[in-house]
Amino acid sequence: MKQFFLKVCIVLLALTVTVSCGNSRKGEQSTADGAQTETNASSKSGNARKVKKSKKSDISIGRSKKKSILTPTSAGSPYEILMVANEDDFHNGAVDSLYAVLTDDLAGVAQSEPCFKVSRITKNNLSKTLRLCRNIVIIKIDPATYTSCKFKFSRDVYAAPQIVMTIQAPNALKFNNFVMENHDAIIEFFTRAELNRQIDQLREDHQPNIREAVKKAFGSEIWAPTELTRIKTGRNFVWAASQDRFPKNVEQNLNIVVYSYPYRHSNTFTEAYFVHKRDSVMKANVPGPKEGQYMMTTKGFNLISDETVHGKYAQVVRGLWNIKGYDMGGPFVSVSRVDEKYQRVVVAEAFVYYPNQPKRNILKKLEAALYTLRLPDELDLEKFNYKLDEILITPED
Repeated sequence: MKQFFLKVCIVLLALTVTVSCGNSRKGEQSTADGAQTETNASSKSGNARKVKKSKKSDISIGRSKKKSILTPTSAGSPYEILMVANEDDFHNGAVDSLYAVLTDDLAGVAQSEPCFKVSRITKNNLSKTLRLCRNIVIIKIDPATYTSCKFKFSRDVYAAPQIVMTIQAPNALKFNNFVMENHDAIIEFFTRAELNRQIDQLREDHQPNIREAVKKAFGSEIWAPTELTRIKTGRNFVWAASQDRFPKNVEQNLNIVVYSYPYRHSNTFTEAYFVHKRDSVMKANVPGPKEGQYMMTTKGFNLISDETVHGKYAQVVRGLWNIKGYDMGGPFVSVSRVDEKYQRVVVAEAFVYYPNQPKRNILKKLEAALYTLRLPDELDLEKFNYKLDEILITPED
């Protein structure tokens, strides 16, 4: 009897499996028929073919957007550049001429220091890892392809943030002349790219106490790095620093000061007037370690340039400072702008003390903060671009 029931169960199970498989095959056949019908319709209708491609395109776009969000972070430190060239360009002077431009001495520091740290490789050695470098310059010299010298650049090609610049030329001689003629533009192009990256970082992470102190004193705002934790205020003066005054044996001291004075004279933006005002402000507000000591401007080392910052005139000064009667000094960068609303000059300055060490990166980091100064009339604007304008390299015909 048990065997009879067992056989019945087996038969019922077999029937169930058969029915299920049949339904499955019907479903598969139905799907296949539908697919075949769509394919046939596509072969007959151009519109159907476009719709089908559009669906595939949508998927592709979706993946592309996802990839852009997940773009690898660029590698390397600020002010590092990877130079890529053909093997021949290492022997015809092209690599050497561009290297000389990029490693020229940084302006405004006492010790010799290059504008950029440059690595050189051949195109064959441009690996997937090296493509992630934050700044890449590619040399392309080919008389069959190029008739003139030209700059081109792209953003975030392999990583983000990233700049990939291409310099093309028909021959090495024209290439060498071209990069030498555009020496300042090349330096400024990559410098501003790095400063704008730092401004982006400051947007996300800056010292709120300093921002509030500057707003209270001047009705303005500035984004200072978070390392600056000490604040001293005076009459029309704010000093933010990473250390108290100038302690002995300090390894690194970063500083930003903001001060103002009335805008009354046509000679305000001369070197003599700048030094006079700066020294008077620093003497009153930035004392040295001992009584009677104070900061002053080192004479004969000032580099003054007239710039445009946020669409308006700015005087940018790079120079050296020292403490009167004390063996201490370093570089500074000063940006002076006219506050039209209150008819005054507002000065934002960065200075560092970092003896016997490279100062480029820390000084540039503070310099980026200076350009985030937002004057009272600019605070009223709904939209304000904190970034510096890019250098547009337009080669002559």
